[in-house]
Amino acid sequence: MSTRAWPPSLAVIGLAATVAACGSNTPKLQTPKATPQVQPPALTPPPPPADPITTLIEASQQHYDAGEREMKVGHLDRARAEFDKALDVLLESPYGARTDARLRAQFDRLVDRINAQEVTALAQGDGFSEKRDEPASIDELLKIATFPKPDADDATAAAIKADLESTAHDVPIPQNSRIYAYVELFQGRLRDYIQESLTRGSRYLPMIQSVFKAEGLPLDLAYIPIIESGFKTNALSKANAKGPWQFMKATAVEQGLKHNWYVDERSDPEKATVAAAKYLKTLQKVFNGDWHLVLAAYNGGLGRLQRAMKSARTEDFWELSQSSRYLPKETREYVPLILAAIVVAKNPVQYGFEVAPASPIEYERVTVPKAIDLRRVAEWTGQTIDDIQALNPELRRWTTPLASSNYEIKVPMGTAATFQERLSAAAPEEFASLKWHRVRKGESIATIARKLNVSRTDLAEANQLSVRSPLRAGQELVIPRAPNALLASNASPAPDAVASRSIGGAGAVVPSRREASATLMYRVKRGDTLASIARLYDTSVAKLKSWNGIDGSHIAPGDRLKILSARAR
Repeated sequence: MSTRAWPPSLAVIGLAATVAACGSNTPKLQTPKATPQVQPPALTPPPPPADPITTLIEASQQHYDAGEREMKVGHLDRARAEFDKALDVLLESPYGARTDARLRAQFDRLVDRINAQEVTALAQGDGFSEKRDEPASIDELLKIATFPKPDADDATAAAIKADLESTAHDVPIPQNSRIYAYVELFQGRLRDYIQESLTRGSRYLPMIQSVFKAEGLPLDLAYIPIIESGFKTNALSKANAKGPWQFMKATAVEQGLKHNWYVDERSDPEKATVAAAKYLKTLQKVFNGDWHLVLAAYNGGLGRLQRAMKSARTEDFWELSQSSRYLPKETREYVPLILAAIVVAKNPVQYGFEVAPASPIEYERVTVPKAIDLRRVAEWTGQTIDDIQALNPELRRWTTPLASSNYEIKVPMGTAATFQERLSAAAPEEFASLKWHRVRKGESIATIARKLNVSRTDLAEANQLSVRSPLRAGQELVIPRAPNALLASNASPAPDAVASRSIGGAGAVVPSRREASATLMYRVKRGDTLASIARLYDTSVAKLKSWNGIDGSHIAPGDRLKILSARAR
């Protein structure tokens, strides 16, 4: 067979047929993919160098915040140390607290705030300011009692009846509509109050019942404070009865409780309970064990009840209270009110209340050799001022009695040893910051009080004298200064006074707070009003306007207001 060359067109056809005949066995031609290019990682720019001014401001602010926390719990020395550090960070910086606008603003802001912090602390308690009392619940409860009360519904009446049949009471509880109505009221409008009282009282009831048991008194009477005070130690009524048992001053003194400028033992739960037991036993003897009459006399007074019984010619409280002729409305309602509280407190679950048992208050006693500021006690025991005051509610002020060299102060369990060590090592001036006046020839309580701008009564009582007590030359009197007057010798210097010194210079000396002027400067902050500033400094809006030449009431953030302390007024 001869070989011939194929035409080009046939050659192409033949090649195509050959490829088709091979099918999948012939590999396909792949188009090569482009190799992906790897991008180099983006370089993170280095962080900018820390702004030294911002770092200084943050450091000073941290010290100020720490001082503010210490101030809130009554640790004045620690607070002042932190406040000093906050300013020292700026004062000791190589940049100078006045050469940089931001440092200057921070410095001024801190001085103003430290000033206000110390004024507020002193206004709350300078050692001689009396603690605030709480309104006694008895006033409001008896006010409610004089208005129409809801009748007990069938369910409440059935619950009370079943309860009285199964629960023993050592004070007779008659089943009458007046008691039923109060139980209904306790489950409704007064539910929150009763719940809070039962919860608060659970810490005191074991002690009260122990005292009453030792005295042979009915334990049901331990629930009287539910109505009298809600178990609040500093409850004060409109009639000036005070403490958990609401003693009037004269009755308290008769029962052996102390009351003077420094101490009011009506607020001491244990001492007041002992006095209450003594008084109730006295009334028990007078009324031959009729506890309903005893309760009426506890509220309305022994003499008044005896006169009412004589006029009505009856010795039965319920008969006596049927008429408005003999006893005031409050006393007629007081007895069923107490009895209803006893019913609920003896079996709270029956009436929808849940009272978790609370641990009794525990403490240790330490004898202090001289007057000591309670804030010092708080600091040396690592507690808050509120903790120390709660353990010592009989102290009317933030200090133990001035003339007592053996006052027993209560401190939390486990802190007595540490506190005793601090007491032993402390210098006399560390106990309290007291201001003294040496009497000159011819001076009297009245002239000294007028000269130093303090209350004549406070001056006398703080020194356990009467306003007419004669004084001798050389005699030393403690001066119970008002908060702002005390501030004049202890507070931070005015911002402008600090600013005028060579703050940034080497070896600059910052004067002590005791060198401060009696005139303070306050920089207005956002949200301030004349009224809020006046409250802060214990003065009036009118005086603020007068001192600063203000006609209207407009002030703006950044304005400086002059504040005169009591010493400079």
